[in-house]
Amino acid sequence: MGLAFVPYGGGVPRHQGALLELFVAPTDSYVLIPLVALMTILCGLQRRWRDTVLCVLGATVPVLLNTFVLKPVFAHHLDDYLAYPSGHTVSLVAPLTVLVLLARQGIPRLVTLAVAVVVTACAGVGLVGLGYHYPLDVVGGACFAVAAVLTLSLCLRRAPAPSDGSPRAGTSSGSRPASSPR
Repeated sequence: MGLAFVPYGGGVPRHQGALLELFVAPTDSYVLIPLVALMTILCGLQRRWRDTVLCVLGATVPVLLNTFVLKPVFAHHLDDYLAYPSGHTVSLVAPLTVLVLLARQGIPRLVTLAVAVVVTACAGVGLVGLGYHYPLDVVGGACFAVAAVLTLSLCLRRAPAPSDGSPRAGTSSGSRPASSPR
């Protein structure tokens, strides 16, 4: 027996519809673009170049892969659009995953992770409650976004670190080699 999902306006009481729309708001570009821009700028100002690249790629690559590869491959329709994996969820969870990775170890990372999980869960409830997605669409989008960002992060960590002016070749400190006492 399948679950019936009724889109907003088709049986959802107005106060519940407004709450569900509030839950879905973090998946909108007017929320996500400033978040990604702020994360990118802060990492750039701190000269954390790998993290800056992770902010940009972590927020865009999963969305592009989901939109142009996964959705057409799975071809799971809800009404007249491709629904699996949820693009709303990928768009939200990818930058949140980057944010968790950027958070300092210990309590700040745990708090960031907890907030990310709560925001994602609320968004998922809103997406399903408004009839935009089935629960599996949301779970699939979240899993893909986390996996994609973690893979990007791992690839960036393995890449050679950029140099801010390394010593010249043949020297260990940038100064001329010492002459040997003979």
